[in-house]
Amino acid sequence: MTAVYLGLDIAKDSYDAVLLRDGQDDRGRHRAFPNTTAGHQALQDWLQRQSVAPAALHACLEATGRYGDALAQALYDAGYTVSVVNPARIKAYAASELQRAKTDRLDAGVIARFGRAQRPRPWTPPTPEQRQLQALQRRLDDLQAMYRQEDNRRQAPGTPPAVQASIQTILAALQAEIQAIRQQLAEHIDHHPTLKAQRALLCSIPGISHTTATVLLAEIGNVHAFRSARQLAAYAGLTPRPRLSGSSVRGRTRLAKTGNARLRKALYFPAVVAKKHNPLIRAFCQRLLAAGKTTMCVLAAAMRKLLHLAFGILRSQRPFDPNYIHETT
Repeated sequence: MTAVYLGLDIAKDSYDAVLLRDGQDDRGRHRAFPNTTAGHQALQDWLQRQSVAPAALHACLEATGRYGDALAQALYDAGYTVSVVNPARIKAYAASELQRAKTDRLDAGVIARFGRAQRPRPWTPPTPEQRQLQALQRRLDDLQAMYRQEDNRRQAPGTPPAVQASIQTILAALQAEIQAIRQQLAEHIDHHPTLKAQRALLCSIPGISHTTATVLLAEIGNVHAFRSARQLAAYAGLTPRPRLSGSSVRGRTRLAKTGNARLRKALYFPAVVAKKHNPLIRAFCQRLLAAGKTTMCVLAAAMRKLLHLAFGILRSQRPFDPNYIHETT
């Protein structure tokens, strides 16, 4: 059976698809579809007309937000192999091909060729309760960002009273909605025993609160999808990126930051707390400081260590124990 690769370039209202077969022209076959439920079915009908069996196809798309989630789910449910890939990998692959032009059709072709060359890991969709948790948590993040924007406008000097009154109305509405979403999040976790048990495990780590545990559960998803704690840290963009080359380049090591920014943001203040109150991380940070590491470098390492602990605890289903040393990586 000839392997077939499908590259999907997703936009809000539509998406482009390029179909490549092993041993055939790299340009492949191209079609554009509306990014709707009907458009997702139209893609599957088109694949059937191209005599593509589900077992032979490997579809690939970028993880660029919510616009591709429904399409990835529809293809997965239809029995196709789907990979959802970090856009940085696709961008680097396009640069390796010296791609000069950029259109939706060309981008879909690059994604298809990337899938054929790299064979990225298949994607497994989150469970319904996980999707609901992530949707609620991200909605809460959006509402809190809107609240901060309006509050900054409220504090601007010289704002007319009429505008101040309008801002206060919006702030009150946003605060009410924030509280409602927080309540829904708590109830959602309490109604699902697995999520509730996982939250309790995470909260056993000194430095991790219910709020942080909820974000971790929403963004990590199925912890068994990661082979190691290091892979999870890479997913969060918490791996170091050294800058050393030859005898002249001796740049500062920084975080890669190629990964889930929501996880990094969620771990920042917990790491500050853990440096003081988590015995394992406190000792770890003291060793780094004694070795001459900068404060920010140590804080980044504490964030990564917290994520390593979360990985080990969720995988082992055992609460935090400062006297238990087990290498999880």
